Amino acid sequence: MKILAYTMAFSVLAAASKAEEEWVSIFDGETLKGWTNSNGGEVKEGGWLAKDGVLYRKAKGGDLYTAKEYADFEFRWEWKISSKGNSGVKYRVTKYGSTNLGPEYQVLDDAHPDGAKIKKRQASSLYDFLAPNDKKKLNPVGEWNSSRVVAKGKHLKHYLNGELVVEIVVGSDRWKEAHKQSKFKSKENFAHNQSGRIFLQDHNDKVWYRKLEIKEIK
Repeated sequence: MKILAYTMAFSVLAAASKAEEEWVSIFDGETLKGWTNSNGGEVKEGGWLAKDGVLYRKAKGGDLYTAKEYADFEFRWEWKISSKGNSGVKYRVTKYGSTNLGPEYQVLDDAHPDGAKIKKRQASSLYDFLAPNDKKKLNPVGEWNSSRVVAKGKHLKHYLNGELVVEIVVGSDRWKEAHKQSKFKSKENFAHNQSGRIFLQDHNDKVWYRKLEIKEIK
């Protein structure tokens, strides 16, 4: 029995270790390697700073894009933001005319006017589509929050500090109604594409990101 118990415990640990190995860091903690500007070019120095494992938006530097496109994935990261600050993580980004757009995980101090007035623009929302549910627990300004996006096919999920706060299926009746009420209503097929780059939004406020890791779903 002891041998069986040890074998089972080892198998569980091995499976957990393998699952963690599937996560890939997309930020090396010290440089902007693997990140580009909106045109795929080199990021200008001075706006975004990479140091000691933290990616910090200090001054205007433009949105920060992954060099790689992702289709189905889980993406997790930690963030904190300045008082009344605004940023966001957009994913499956593609061009709509001359503008790069995609579903957005809102990164915000909810005291910001957007969050204070409109729930579907608060932190962890699917920006301007769907407000987070009552499980949302946002840490105070200056403290780190843990976030995760799961995008699999047309199914989108947002997590904040371990809780599932947003879930929706692109193209569903619920989606269609939310789309009609959103600022993206003129974009007929908004978010129907199922791959694209990820970008961190420069919204003219100080924001910090760390532990940015992705696991592609095959």
